[in-house]
Amino acid sequence: MRYCSTRGGVQGWGFREVLFSGYAPDGGMFMPETVPTLTPDTLRSWASLSYPQLVQEVCALFIPDDLVPRHDLNAVLSGALSQFSVPGVVRMAQLGGGLSVLELFHGETLAFKDLAMTCTTRLLDYFLQRESRRATVLVGTCGDTGGSAIRGARGLGGVDVVVVFPRGRVTAVQEKHMTTCLEDNVHVFAADGSSDDIDVPLRRLFADQSLVRDHGLMSLNSVNWCRILVQLAHFLYAYLRLSGLERTPGGALPSLEVVVPTGGAGNITAGCIVKQMGVPLRLVAMVNANDIVHRAVRSGDFSMTTEVKQTLASAIDIQDPYNMERVFWLLSGRDGLLVKGLMEEFQRSHKITLPDALHSKLSSVMSAGSVTDEGIVGTMRRCWEENHYLLCPHTAVAVWHHYHSPLSPGENRCCIATASPAKFQDAVQKAGLTVDVPEEVRALEKMATRYENLELGEDWERRLRERIESVTSVRQRGALFYSPV
Repeated sequence: MRYCSTRGGVQGWGFREVLFSGYAPDGGMFMPETVPTLTPDTLRSWASLSYPQLVQEVCALFIPDDLVPRHDLNAVLSGALSQFSVPGVVRMAQLGGGLSVLELFHGETLAFKDLAMTCTTRLLDYFLQRESRRATVLVGTCGDTGGSAIRGARGLGGVDVVVVFPRGRVTAVQEKHMTTCLEDNVHVFAADGSSDDIDVPLRRLFADQSLVRDHGLMSLNSVNWCRILVQLAHFLYAYLRLSGLERTPGGALPSLEVVVPTGGAGNITAGCIVKQMGVPLRLVAMVNANDIVHRAVRSGDFSMTTEVKQTLASAIDIQDPYNMERVFWLLSGRDGLLVKGLMEEFQRSHKITLPDALHSKLSSVMSAGSVTDEGIVGTMRRCWEENHYLLCPHTAVAVWHHYHSPLSPGENRCCIATASPAKFQDAVQKAGLTVDVPEEVRALEKMATRYENLELGEDWERRLRERIESVTSVRQRGALFYSPV
């Protein structure tokens, strides 16, 4: 299994090199050069697997055994998934009216990103320990990724983590998950802007190949292929539990609709890959008022509006869904030249119109919808009234689709639940509901915090570069072995 860039300038990289990377050197994103096919027999043989076992099988398809022996891979992944609060790591809630909700938020920061993040950081640590090396992780976040990256890497001796979050645009719980980590290897910045504003200097830093090389710089955003890889298991788990596969022995595979709250588009990208692997999914990308993905699917209009709108579903307040580059690459027949032209124009003008052939393919692979704050609140209320089941606002974005697009007889559907409602208490209160806040969340309020501000008009790229360089200097002064990754 080898990897290439979506912009055509890099081919033949191995999994280890991709794991330790952010964007590809040509500015693109890494993807597998080939996508394995899952036969009906394979899917049926996986039907009884637990979620951790399914993650192991999926990762083994993309991580060569001669790089990470299978017994090592299984040990790393099972260790990563051993600290979740429910026995099966994830949980399927089957509610009234055919509503099924796949809960992916039972990790330490109560968000789905804990699943892929813990696996990615453990794989990272596996290589760092084996090679006696260190790395610096640079993460921009719209809320959940930062806390998950910090918690995942907090106990790893070979990693420093630099996280930037948009001040005033995340919930109090999301912010505390980042700022209460006082370990010396954690460096948190609060930026006076949106998550899209943060992405601009981060892209420039990752484009500086000497900086990347000299300081072991890497990403744990869903820019990192390993994050997407682990998320393939979400869609396979949902399919094996809900499609009715066991009732169709030897016949055509049944389909499953999966509804995904979409921000940076990492999860929906994973769904597209699973679909290309031969699993008959009907994908629905649901967004809030930041509706660029919806417009792209509906009309081919992939353009930012003037500003990122702040909504109740704050973790998907994104107008630059960077993983859509991976989707465009897949659906264009892996046309790196086309994707390079499109994405460079998008970075320059923030506006492109998808070519007709690409738009037609995109709209055939997924549908999409956009939900207002009023719709989010109404969905949260309705789900509670009908099921006594409390949704977070992002999950409500998905469940809104369920309430407004009734299933036909014989169809199956799964809505992805990306976070616990305990992280979004203001949204729960706006819906006139209450949430039982876990003790570990209440404890955050009393904990000391540490972070630095990035002010509007300040050179954020320079500040972050200086911190990255100082991290390396501290390592060297401490006589820690360091070799560029």
